[in-house]
Amino acid sequence: MPDSIKLLSTRRFRPFFLTQLLGAFNDNLYKNGLTIFIAFQAANISQQQSNSLVNIAAGLFILPFFLFSPIAGQLADKHEKSMLIRRIKLLEIMIMLLGGVAFLMQSPVLLVAILFLMGTQSALFGPVKYSLLPQALKPAELVGGNAMVGFGTFIAILMGLILSVFVIGLGYLAMAIGVVVTACLGYWASRGIPALPAGDPGLKISFNLPKQTANILRDARENLTVFYSVMGISWFWFIGITYITQLPNFVRYELGANEQVYILLLAMFSVGIGAGSFLCERLSGRIVEIGLVPLGALGLTLFGIDLYFNQDLSPGGELIGPANFLGQGTSLRVCVDIIMLGVSGGVYIVPLYALVQQRSRPEKRSRIIAANNVLNALFMVIASLYGLFALSAGVSIPVLFLIMAIMNAAVALFIFMLVPEFIMRLLIWLLVHTIYRVDKKGLDQIPDEGPAVLICNHVSFVDALILAGCIRRPIRFIIYFRIFQLPILSFLFRTANAIPIAAEHEDKEMMEAAFDQISDALHQGELVCIFPEGKITASGELGTFRPGISRILQRDPVTVIPLALRGLWGSFFSRAHGNAMSRLLPRGMLSRIELVAGDAINASEATLELLQRRIATLRGERL
Repeated sequence: MPDSIKLLSTRRFRPFFLTQLLGAFNDNLYKNGLTIFIAFQAANISQQQSNSLVNIAAGLFILPFFLFSPIAGQLADKHEKSMLIRRIKLLEIMIMLLGGVAFLMQSPVLLVAILFLMGTQSALFGPVKYSLLPQALKPAELVGGNAMVGFGTFIAILMGLILSVFVIGLGYLAMAIGVVVTACLGYWASRGIPALPAGDPGLKISFNLPKQTANILRDARENLTVFYSVMGISWFWFIGITYITQLPNFVRYELGANEQVYILLLAMFSVGIGAGSFLCERLSGRIVEIGLVPLGALGLTLFGIDLYFNQDLSPGGELIGPANFLGQGTSLRVCVDIIMLGVSGGVYIVPLYALVQQRSRPEKRSRIIAANNVLNALFMVIASLYGLFALSAGVSIPVLFLIMAIMNAAVALFIFMLVPEFIMRLLIWLLVHTIYRVDKKGLDQIPDEGPAVLICNHVSFVDALILAGCIRRPIRFIIYFRIFQLPILSFLFRTANAIPIAAEHEDKEMMEAAFDQISDALHQGELVCIFPEGKITASGELGTFRPGISRILQRDPVTVIPLALRGLWGSFFSRAHGNAMSRLLPRGMLSRIELVAGDAINASEATLELLQRRIATLRGERL
């Protein structure tokens, strides 16, 4: 059973999960009931009018995120979160009462207008929703928690889609009752959320929207990796709103199918998002693995392009149902493209949300998430306007999808050039998951926060990359300058902000600068890793430890965590066959290796002899 599913047994997660699941379900029950009413049931609505209403509805739901997220972020940082969530859920009940009246009146204009109020309620909930997770969950649970939220959200979307067809088929009174009852259930679930302290209880709320919008955007830019991750999330929602908004009319006017086929395809997309979220958790190995983001971006481009080239389905005069649709020759390809777009989206988005939560300052986390919501909303409103403009100009929906896929490739490449850490992490992830299978033991000895020095035996040229791929926290590695300068490895080490070091007789100035950087890193609460042997073993045996570690601890007496790599000797990157990298994959693909951590050692006890003995014991007989 995935660790994320086990979170449902805990009170610190289960009530919140049910609350957000019911909220997402209700949003989609209402929105898709409205979409079906406009696209398939409302009388005297042409294709052009339907396109306009659907895009206007999408824009009105998103607009409050742009307008009110600055206030929502302040409220979420200032107030205790469980109380705030309960008040927001009471607001949802009142809005759904109005929505029920609008359904009974069968008024497209009023139904669309109420979407603005629904968007306001969702905008207030967003910063609380995502800033709550780092407080309620352990660091190792953060990716799994985000995966569960993503999975739950899109399962709620799926159920909202399916049930909206049947509920609206029972009549508009049934739809009115459904949205109100669901809102009440969401409030009931929220009462079980445990109290979570405010991030900044002394914050003074400002209702100056332009000023506060500028302030939260400035807060988000304090950490450029966080800011560019927010931009990546916003771009994802630009693509997502384009696909979701145009899908009803794509189904009707391009595929010649009815609303049940629309629900089928949207359900496939939702299942894909959920599957991609869980896949991301499994592939991440309980760390925030942003190396998966480029893989998700690649999938969004490839399957978006393929959806355009799948043009063999021709709409007939009468709208077809799911059975006839699936019986057509290339319908399976359409389904695969839709599912894989969802999977790619899940793999893309989960690490980005987790990274923003992890690296944002706790006292400003809600406001930074509010900045994310503002930019998400801006991108989604622009996407709605762009879709409206493009379709009005005569661009077909398949061509619009093709444009999105090509633009995605360009935007992703631009972001990855700005933040090369994404590509670095991808290369590390590929190394750890294609050439090696790593068994990890005892890594909970490494503290979740605060300074510490990691020490490890040095077996191969990729030891640092393996450690970086297996340990949750970012690490500042101390790397011999000649290895630091090797092609490809140089890119990885520079991007990871590694510290090059030389022996005193080689470059005394570089050596002194390295020890200064090490001290600065420890003062800032970072992890630093050194290979005390000072060089890669040429025999497979543990070499004599050099005094560099002692000098570090004399200057900064922090905890030492001993690590040992087992099974790397004889691999492609070791010197077992003479020069490293001289025999291609001598052990084949997916060689099994181990990374083992020992008990923490106080700086006062950390003599060279003790450290070497601990590493030798951890390494054991397996080279």
